[in-house]
Amino acid sequence: MTSLLPSTQRALLRRLAMEQSENRVPSLIAGLIRDGETIWVDARGQVAGQPPTTDTQYRIGSITKTFIAVLVMRLRDEGRLDLVDKLDEYVPGTSIGKRNIGEILSHSSGLSAEPAGQWWERTPGGSADELLSNIDEHALRPPPRHVFHYSNVGFGVLGELVSRLRGAPWDEMLRREILEPLGMKRTTLRPVAPHADGFAVHPWADVVLPEPADDAGAMAPAGQLWSTFDDMARWMRFVAGDTGEVLHPDTVSEMRFPGAVDDGPEWRGGYGLGIQLLRHRGRRLAGHSGSMPGFLASVWADPAEATGVIFMANTTAGVTGVFATDLLDLLAEHEPRIPAPWEPRGDVNLRLLELTGQWYWGPTPYVLRVRPDGMLDLSPWQGRGRASRFRGNADGTWTGLDGYYAGEILRVGRNANGVPAHLDLNTFIFTRTPYDSDAPVPGGVVNWRPAR
Repeated sequence: MTSLLPSTQRALLRRLAMEQSENRVPSLIAGLIRDGETIWVDARGQVAGQPPTTDTQYRIGSITKTFIAVLVMRLRDEGRLDLVDKLDEYVPGTSIGKRNIGEILSHSSGLSAEPAGQWWERTPGGSADELLSNIDEHALRPPPRHVFHYSNVGFGVLGELVSRLRGAPWDEMLRREILEPLGMKRTTLRPVAPHADGFAVHPWADVVLPEPADDAGAMAPAGQLWSTFDDMARWMRFVAGDTGEVLHPDTVSEMRFPGAVDDGPEWRGGYGLGIQLLRHRGRRLAGHSGSMPGFLASVWADPAEATGVIFMANTTAGVTGVFATDLLDLLAEHEPRIPAPWEPRGDVNLRLLELTGQWYWGPTPYVLRVRPDGMLDLSPWQGRGRASRFRGNADGTWTGLDGYYAGEILRVGRNANGVPAHLDLNTFIFTRTPYDSDAPVPGGVVNWRPAR
C-alpha cells in the first residue's frame, strides 16, 4: 500500500474517528484508492471483539444494483437485448411492460420505490412470480414520466430478466461473469465469516439492537450482497474504467452518463444506467451508496482523477452523508496529485500534425490538438463552448466521444494538393481562416467590410 504523509494519515484518521465516535457506529472501515492502489485504509470499532479488516464482510445494500446493471449491459453488448426494448418482450405481464429497459436502469420508469406487501428489507423474500404478480396499476407513480423516481422494485425485475435470458439464477451469472473474472472472492449472496453483524443503535442510549438479515428472495438484486473493503476497492476500479474482460470501458463510460437527475435548486445527484452519480466541488463521482437494516456503505469513483473512496459500517443509521466526500477533500487538501513529468512521445503519428492548430467555425476560433493517447481534441481557443475528443476510425474519419459531438463523425476535407483545407463535423464546416470562400458552406463569402 502506498504510504501517505503522517500528517495526511492523521487528518484522515481523525475524520474517521470523529464519524465513528460522535455518531456511535459499532464499526466503520474506510479507505482511499488512487491510480489503482489503496493508499489509505483504517477502521474504528469492533466486529466480534476485533477491529474490522479489509477482509471483513459487510452488507452493501444498493451497491448490489451496480452488479445487476453490468449483467444487463453484458446482455446488451452481446446483442441479446437493446435498452429501448420493452420489458414485455422478456418479462411479460406487469404494469410496466411498455416501459423500456433503459428507463428501469435509470430509475425513470415511474415504478414504485418499494414492492407491495410487507417491508421487504426486514422480512423473508418471496418468489419472482409473487413479485411480478404484484406489479399492477397501483405500482405506477403519477406522471410526469421520464423523471427520476428511485425504484428498488425495478432492480428486482431486472434480476429476473437476467435469469430468464441466461437460463440460470442471476446470482450464479454474477459469480461466473463478474466476480470470478475480477477476483472478487469475498462478495457473496449470504454472509461468510468473518463478517459483521448488523445493528440499530438506540437514539437515546448507548445500546444496540440486532437487525434481521433475511434472504430477500426476488428482491435480492436490489440490495442483497455482502462484500469486503478489498473487493469493493476492485469494484471501484471497475466503475472508474478498469473493467478487465467483463465489459468494454466504453460501455462503463456509457453507464456513467446521466440518464435521470434528482432535481433540486441545483443538480448534485442523478443516475446513469444502474450507476449513481454525484457532483462535489467540481468532481464527477460515480458509484453507489447502500443501506440495509444494520448496514451502510458507499463506493465512489472519480474517473478523471483515478481516485476513489469506500466506507462500510454495521449500523442502520448514523454515518453522515458528507463522510465519503470529506475524505476525498482531505486527500486533495493534504496531498493533491502531482502531475507526472512531461516527456515527448516517440509513438505519435506525425501525419496528424497537419491537422493541428487553429480552425474556425464561422468567426469563432477553435484549436485542434493531438492527445497523448493518439486521439484528437477539438476545443474553443478561449472560453467555453462545444468541445470533444475524437477517436480515429479505419476509414480515416474520426468519431466524437463526448460533449455535443459525441457519436458524430469528423471528416477531413483536402484541397487538390492533399492538404487539409476544412473539417466537416456532421455538416459543421471548420476552416483555416474565418468563412473561407473556397470551403463548402458557408463558402462563397466575398470579403469582410467595416460595420456601418
